Order: sequence, then C-alpha cells, then structure tokens
Amino acid sequence: MKVIIVSGPTASGKTDISIELARKFGGEIINFDSLLLYKEINIGTAKPTLTERGEIPHHMIDVASISHPMNAAAYAKMALPIINDLHSKNKLVYLVGGSGFYLQALVKGMYDSPTTPKEISEQSETLYLEQGILPFLEILQKEDPTTFALYHENDHYRVRRAVEHFWHTGIPLSFERARKDKENELREQSNVHGWDILHLHLDLPKEEHIEIIKNRTEKMMKLGLIQEVKELLLQGFTGLEKPLQSIGYKEVIDLQHGLLKNEVDCIDRIIISTRQLAKSQRTWFNRISGKQTFHPIEDKNLILEEVRRFKGL
Repeated sequence: MKVIIVSGPTASGKTDISIELARKFGGEIINFDSLLLYKEINIGTAKPTLTERGEIPHHMIDVASISHPMNAAAYAKMALPIINDLHSKNKLVYLVGGSGFYLQALVKGMYDSPTTPKEISEQSETLYLEQGILPFLEILQKEDPTTFALYHENDHYRVRRAVEHFWHTGIPLSFERARKDKENELREQSNVHGWDILHLHLDLPKEEHIEIIKNRTEKMMKLGLIQEVKELLLQGFTGLEKPLQSIGYKEVIDLQHGLLKNEVDCIDRIIISTRQLAKSQRTWFNRISGKQTFHPIEDKNLILEEVRRFKGL
C-alpha cells in the first residue's frame, strides 16, 4: 500500500509536481490543504483547475461549505476510506498539500485533547468577541511558545483551541504533541496504517519564493478575487466564517470594510501574510523526519527518479 506525500509551504509547486507524477506513474490525488475543502472559495485557494481535475482524479476538494468548517479529525475520517478504496484497487495514492496538521491527523492520528468544558468555551468566546485574537496569541506565546511558533496568527481556530487546552489541563499542547510523537517513534511503521510512504517535500530559497508569492497574488487579483469576495458577502456570508478569515479573503474583506486603503495595500498585505504563513509551514515541516526535500523546478528529474525507485521501476 504505497503512499506518496507531496508537501511544502504555500506556493511551492505542489500541484504541478503531483499532477506530473500522476501522469507519468498513474494514481490519484488526495488533497490535504484545508482551504481546498470548501466549495465556495476558489480563486484565493489556488485550486487545481477543472481541466487538471478532469485529467487526474482529485479527492477531498469541494467537500465542505464555509458555513460548516471542517476540522482535522473530520478531514481524516472522510479521507481515510477514500485512500483504502484506492488501495483496494491497487492504485497509487498521492497526499498533496501544505496543512501539516491535517496530514498528521490522517497519517499518525489525532493528539488526545479532552473535550473543552462549557465554562472554558464561554470564557474563550467572551474574550475573543471583546478583544479579538491578540490576547490568545499573547497567552500562547507565554505559556506554550513551541505551539505559538507553529501556528500562523490568522489561524484563530487553532490558536484558541491551544489556549483552551492549556486553560483546561494546565499542560501546553506541545507537551501532548511531543508525547504522541514519542509513541510514533516506538512504532515499527512511521504511520498508524502500515502504509509504505515516500515523503517528497518541496521548498525553494526564500527570495525566489517571495517572487513566486508576489506573482501568484497579483494573478489572483486579476482573476477576480475581489469580485469573488463581494459575491460571497452578497450571498449572506458575514466574512467571519473561519475559511474567510484565511489569507487573501481576510485582506479583501478588510478592503471592503475600509480597513485597507486600496487594492495595492491589499496586495501588499496578502503578500506579507503569505510569507508569514510559509514561514510557519516551514517550521512545522522541519519537525518531520523521513522526508526528502527538493527544489520544485531544479530537482524535478531527481523527484521523478526517486518515485521510479519507490515504485520499483
């Protein structure tokens, strides 16, 4: 049961590489990028095109609504039967994305986290409504700097959950993560399913990456990101939905509300936020052992050779 993981920070060429691999070696793609799960948001998520999805079967894209956000546990529960079905048909599976927490939930299982008591949830909600995410970031930085370094500041859901975990248990979430990682190290397999995994991690020099991020952001604006957001707001979405607080959508919503001066400021803010996200994703994936890191363009032949070796060709 072979699984190829194609991971990397945002805008690192994961879609292009995974589609090329599927063309050459067969197989189907399972998305683990959290924003691609939502059917209402398209331009700002850089989804594979309908043509690409028509050529190579993609799964776990457009499977949820932004009005009912999906967490990592729900994602893993939905994705696992698809992978098992593909394996039963002797098909190669590619797990492709940049949301490390979703990949972890699928491959290694969820960390134990007790149900948040009602009083903790109410305390969290009151603080969030009154003061926003800033006090949560401050608490997390002080009490659990390891987890603070992993989460992007716009990831309000996970930042709040980490703080709620600490309030409830008095133990930093990073301690629980370290405990689970230690358990996984004791397993014979690097995953709980017994899959034979090849982990291809894509990354490139920061200056080169910044230029790609700039070009992709400008392309999204030309494709109509602002109009996409306007239409979502006209459909009755408030802009406070978790997926609409993600990079690209949050900045355009701020532009609509007059919190940013103009489109140029909006583009600049998206670029800055995307760079910050890429940094946090690098931090996350740097913790993962067993992966092989490649430049998505310069090392393409090396990637192909590694997959040939993995498949025994």
